[in-house]
Amino acid sequence: MNSSQLIAFSPVICIAASAVIVMLIIAVRRQFALACLMAGLGILVSLLALTAAGRQGSVQVTPLIRMDAYGLFAMALLLLSGLAVIAFCYDYFKDHEGENEELLFLILTALLGGSVLVTASHFATFFIGLETLSVSLFVLVGYVLGQSRSLEAASKYLVLSGVSSALLLMGMALIYSECGQLNFSGIEQYLASQELFNAMVVIGIVFIVAGVGFKLSLVPFHLWTPDVYEGAPAPVTAFIATVSKGAVFMLLLRFFLDSGSYSYASVLTVFTVMAVLSILLGNVLALLQDNVKRMLAYSSIAHMGYLLIAFIAGSSIAPNLVIESVTFYLAAYFITTLGAFGVVSVLSTPRAEAVELSSYRGLFWRRPGLAAVFTLMLLSLAGIPLTAGFIGKFYLFAAGVDAQLWGLLLMLIIGSGLGLYYYLRVIVVMSISQAADSHAGPVAALGRMSSATLVLLTVLLVWLGVDPIHLMSLIQGL
Repeated sequence: MNSSQLIAFSPVICIAASAVIVMLIIAVRRQFALACLMAGLGILVSLLALTAAGRQGSVQVTPLIRMDAYGLFAMALLLLSGLAVIAFCYDYFKDHEGENEELLFLILTALLGGSVLVTASHFATFFIGLETLSVSLFVLVGYVLGQSRSLEAASKYLVLSGVSSALLLMGMALIYSECGQLNFSGIEQYLASQELFNAMVVIGIVFIVAGVGFKLSLVPFHLWTPDVYEGAPAPVTAFIATVSKGAVFMLLLRFFLDSGSYSYASVLTVFTVMAVLSILLGNVLALLQDNVKRMLAYSSIAHMGYLLIAFIAGSSIAPNLVIESVTFYLAAYFITTLGAFGVVSVLSTPRAEAVELSSYRGLFWRRPGLAAVFTLMLLSLAGIPLTAGFIGKFYLFAAGVDAQLWGLLLMLIIGSGLGLYYYLRVIVVMSISQAADSHAGPVAALGRMSSATLVLLTVLLVWLGVDPIHLMSLIQGL
């Protein structure tokens, strides 16, 4: 590995080193604040390393990893999200000193897996990154000891993730048996040389789609989502909803663009069916929920369906337009989802989470600032103008129009209308007069780290909704 490759790969090295350092610190001294501080510093050093890596341009670091602008942007998104989750974790777990220090090590290893995943250019790093991410999440989901729901959620995630991995490996094996290649570009070269429809490759890609569909909680691979979202600690739920799903989707887009998989219409038909079902079923089931975390879980299923519209459009429009639409929507989704689950985290403790809708009654009167932040996050998820979510949906709609995906665009409109109802329902409950409410939850003690993080996320939400040009200029350079 030469100096250029080493500098390009340095962000991943920094994350791995940070995980090791935090593990050693925990072994010497169990102090949650210190572990949070070292984990945060490790992420900041990795972010600084991203700037140095960006100056190297696109670098192939061995046949397994490609460090380019696309991968570096995805890594920055994951690392910043990890930093926000650590801030929420600090206030959520700080009263349980000596019990939760390993949480930071697990978050760093999950970020390491996600970083490998978004820079993968080979099936080996595809699988290694995904499993490194997933194994960390197994423990994070069931992290709160003594909670039967957490253990149940972790068990479901473990079993279904094993099935997902088996499907992925079967798909990779089928493609390798036909192409003799594990590298994405090698697969593309093989497919370009074939004039006939290759059934074995199509079956392999469908297996991979099924495996990835579980990680993205797309219908019909969504059954784990509400239980895991409800059972996991609130900050961990935010991590799963953003870092896990975002890393997998960015990898899926890279795989399809680099391997030539867009040439198979039958695979895109599978994605179209999954998008329609995810949008409709996710929104309809969210309408029926009185549990806020389950509502947001079903909402996330619908949002992954929305995101598939831009992904499917990649077969008809220029790759740079697909990347612009997907990455901007993911950035907006990350900000909004972190903010929404951040509010849930602030109102919760490891032993009693604010998951029922009744816990939010009269929140405008008890915590007006917190209620205002939650309202903005919900309006952004609904795609209301002057929020980042609206601009994100605009780009999805533009990609769909360019590709003439009229049926999927109709589903986007219907799904957004359904979503607006259950988001507004939460806002109405929060605005109920305190005097008329006899079931209001306790007043939340807002920690400094969570408070600062929520303020920053709110500023970004409004800024990207009013003036998105700066982020779009950055994305257009990918």
